[in-house]
Amino acid sequence: MDLQARVREIKNGFHPTFWVANGMELFERLAYYGQQIVFMIYLRNQLGFTESEAGQLSGIFGGLIYLLPILGGTLADKWGFRRAFNIAFTILALGYFLIGSVGMSVFAGVYTHFNLYWLLMIFLVLTAFGGSFIKPSVLGTVAITSKEETKSLGFAVYYWLVNVGALLGPTIAYFVRDSFGNAFVYLVSSFSCLAMLVVNLLLYKEVKSTGTTVVESLGKKITNLFVVLANIKFMIFLLIYSLYWIIFWQEFIIVPYYVTDYINANAPYEILQSWAGAGAIILFQIPLNRLTRNIPTRSAIVYGFAISSLIWLIIGIYPSIPTIAAGIVAFAIGEMIQAPRYYEYISEIAPPGQQGLFQGYAFLPIAIARFVGDPIGGWLYQTSKANGKPELVWFALIAIGALGTILMLIYNKVVKVQEAKTI
Repeated sequence: MDLQARVREIKNGFHPTFWVANGMELFERLAYYGQQIVFMIYLRNQLGFTESEAGQLSGIFGGLIYLLPILGGTLADKWGFRRAFNIAFTILALGYFLIGSVGMSVFAGVYTHFNLYWLLMIFLVLTAFGGSFIKPSVLGTVAITSKEETKSLGFAVYYWLVNVGALLGPTIAYFVRDSFGNAFVYLVSSFSCLAMLVVNLLLYKEVKSTGTTVVESLGKKITNLFVVLANIKFMIFLLIYSLYWIIFWQEFIIVPYYVTDYINANAPYEILQSWAGAGAIILFQIPLNRLTRNIPTRSAIVYGFAISSLIWLIIGIYPSIPTIAAGIVAFAIGEMIQAPRYYEYISEIAPPGQQGLFQGYAFLPIAIARFVGDPIGGWLYQTSKANGKPELVWFALIAIGALGTILMLIYNKVVKVQEAKTI
């Protein structure tokens, strides 16, 4: 397809609401990743939490962000995406403001008599509830505002813009944090969501699906969860895959601590993480997809695991700004190789007639990783630091990555034997 035809396809292949929804997703991701990159430093340096406590709070917030959309999607279907966006951005704007206000001197008298741990817990759960409507609403909008021949391109645009938000959010966070302090990063996130509330009210037009829409009840969603849990093969795969995301999120848990504590207290760790990670994905996702498209699905996932584990090996040998940047790029390369194939494999492993159900739980490993991995990361760093051996965190993460790779290799071998028996 020549360039002119491609431009025409992009221009005519999507309803205008497609671009509104994806634009709002960009700014929502900007808000999320902007606050996420400063979260651990903010809780420790400004609010006085230990690394372990900060990891616990991060785990609750991150886990709910990726778990609640399973149920939030049902409410979005019932209410309509425009209303769901209104509720989401209202709660997100309020939630980010409340989280940031805890660290501002002007509100010091308001929170004097509160237990800050449980107060933050309430604010984080509230914010996660608001965020639970975003992903299903955006993905649902992409699905119904794209023509059949442009649907694949539509989801590619969505994924690319998510990474643009993941690049811009931490970059802006660095300049705000450097000039005003970490608490004000949350004001930027709050303002970004408030602005998207206005955009949604003014520009988002509800688009009805041309097909027959079946909206499942919350009870049905819960029943479906048990259907998924009962598929042992699928659950083992998801649990192994969660090890991958445990080490991924240490870019937001351990890396900011290590950089500021042992390399340079004033280092722009936000820019380091975002430009090496999201920047690499923005530039190389499509070329890498073309290069690796002929690799068998399960093999591609293993290669992705192994390459992503190199991040901690590179950093562990000689922790420095250049090696951390190189390691994050290595992780991004592994992610780009295996992430698209992950969804492909889920479609292969799902029983007939349950493809949609199983894809709906594709984010479950990330939720598991956040619930478990964030507290583990905070505890690992606090413990190794207390023992005067901070370098141990890297080798612990190398072990997790290696364990995930080995378990995935074993899983592939067992599945291959099972498949051979059925032929």
